[in-house]
Amino acid sequence: MSTLVLCIDRDNDLGRKANVESPVVGRAANIDAALRLAMVDPEDSDINTIFGGVKVFDELETSGQQVEIASIAGDIKVGLSSDSRLSAQLETLIEKLEPEGVIVVSDGAEDEAILPIIQSRIKVNGVRRVLVKQSPNLESTYYLLKQIFTDPKISHTVFIPPALALLMFSLFSILRFPEGAWIAITGAVGLYLLFRGLGLDDTMEEAKQTLRTSLYAGKITFITYIMAAMLVIIATIQGAAAFWQYWHDPMWHGYFTLIMIYINKSIWWYVAAAICVNLGKIMDMYLEGQRDARTYSYLFFLIATGLVIWSASGFILASNSELNFGIGMVQSIQYLAVSAVVAVLIALVGVNISKRIAGPIK
Repeated sequence: MSTLVLCIDRDNDLGRKANVESPVVGRAANIDAALRLAMVDPEDSDINTIFGGVKVFDELETSGQQVEIASIAGDIKVGLSSDSRLSAQLETLIEKLEPEGVIVVSDGAEDEAILPIIQSRIKVNGVRRVLVKQSPNLESTYYLLKQIFTDPKISHTVFIPPALALLMFSLFSILRFPEGAWIAITGAVGLYLLFRGLGLDDTMEEAKQTLRTSLYAGKITFITYIMAAMLVIIATIQGAAAFWQYWHDPMWHGYFTLIMIYINKSIWWYVAAAICVNLGKIMDMYLEGQRDARTYSYLFFLIATGLVIWSASGFILASNSELNFGIGMVQSIQYLAVSAVVAVLIALVGVNISKRIAGPIK
C-alpha cells in the first residue's frame, strides 16, 4: 500500500464519548465511528476530521492510488500519556499495512503537535487541517490559550503578578487603608519579578525536591532542613525588628545604615541555619558510608564568614557617630581586627581537616 490517510483524535473523543476502540481501519469503519460520535456529540470537531479524511481517501482512490484510511486516538490527558498511545497505535498500523507514506488529517494545532512523532516513524506526504468554515482560527486560539493555562512557566509569569496586586488591594481595602495598597502592590510585584529574574524560583523548586526526597528516603537532612527554615524565619524577624526600631528613630540614619543594622542583628541566625543544613548532610553521608572532605570544610568557612560579616557591620555602625549602637569606635576596630585573624585561623583549620579527610594526593 502506498498511502495511509491518518486521522488524529489526540484526546480520545472516539473512545470516551462513542465507545469506539482505536485504531479504526477502513472507510466503512471510520464512517460508522464518525456517525456514532455525531449521535453522542454533534458539535465535536473530530467528526469533521474523520469525514475530511474520508474525502481525502476518496480523492486518492479515484486517482488510482493504493490508499487506506485509519483513525487513531490518544488519551483525555493530552501529553505524554496521550502521545504514547498514539505512537503505539501508529506503529501497529505501520506494521500491519506497511504504507510508504501518510497524509495526516487533523482538526487543528493541538492534534498536529504530534507531527514530529509521526515523522520519526514514517514519511509524511501531506497535512490536511479540517476546520469549521465559520471559525477557522477557533481551534488554534483555543489550543494556544490552553497551553498558556497549563504551562507552569507561562502561567506563573502571566497570572501571579496580577493575582498579587488584586490580593493586596482587597486586603488593604478591608483594612480601610487604600493608600497603602499601591505601596504594597508595587513592593510585592517588584519582589516577585526580582525573584523570577534572579532565578530564585528554580532554587526554591530544587530545595523543595530535595526536601521531598529527604523525607521519602528517611534522611536526617529532612529534620535539619526544617530547623534551618525556622532559623531563617527567626533571623528575618530579628533583623526586621532592629530595622523597624531604627526606622522610627527621630533621626534618619539612611538606608545603608539600616541594612547594616539588619545584617548585624540577623547574621548569626542565618549562619546557624546554614550550619544545620551542612550538619544534616554530614550525618547522612556518614550513615551511607560516603566521604566528601568539602562538606566538612564548609562548617568552618560558614563560621569564618559570619564572623567577618558581623564584625565588619559592627565597625560600620560604630563609625556613625549619630547612631547609638552600644559599641564604641575603638572597640569596634578591635573586634574587626580580632575577628579577621580568628576567621583566617578557622578557615585554615577547615582546610587542614578537609585535607586529612580527603587523604594524601595520589
